Amino acid sequence: MNITFRQCVSDDIYTLQNFSYRTFNETYINMNTSSNMKAYLEEAFDVNKLRGELADSNSLFYFLYADGELAGYLKLNESAAQTDINDLQSIEIERIYIANEFQGKGLGGVLINKAIDIAKMRKKSYLWLGVWEKNDKAILFYKKNGFEEIGTHSFFMGDEEQTDLIMRKIL
Repeated sequence: MNITFRQCVSDDIYTLQNFSYRTFNETYINMNTSSNMKAYLEEAFDVNKLRGELADSNSLFYFLYADGELAGYLKLNESAAQTDINDLQSIEIERIYIANEFQGKGLGGVLINKAIDIAKMRKKSYLWLGVWEKNDKAILFYKKNGFEEIGTHSFFMGDEEQTDLIMRKIL
């Protein structure tokens, strides 16, 4: 499989929005109410919000292509763009998604390695992320990739407050 990355730019806004909707739905549609999913998707992946995130120098988006097809993406945050922690020595993995048809092919690990490479290049001490406490598959994946639980924070899915585990990987 030929794997390539491309950093997202403003012209990618609709591709990013559509792929974000799709992969988020694939991951969480069966675990949340349709009204909460709709509310979250409309807020989190609003075109103007995404446009602002793409323009923020503290946030980076990367598309992952497998044999020329968009297979996944990664969103990284530094300093003030982070959703929590806000440690200058860290990079947050805010989003890491692989489309269903590409799961089980090692691409999640490829995205983690991309995040590690960027963090090391930027001389960061660790990566961190938040993962829903009920997403056992993702938690196991992060543990296999050297992340350990260091705390929790709240995450709102529509009107439902959920608990995310905060996990860290020391570099």
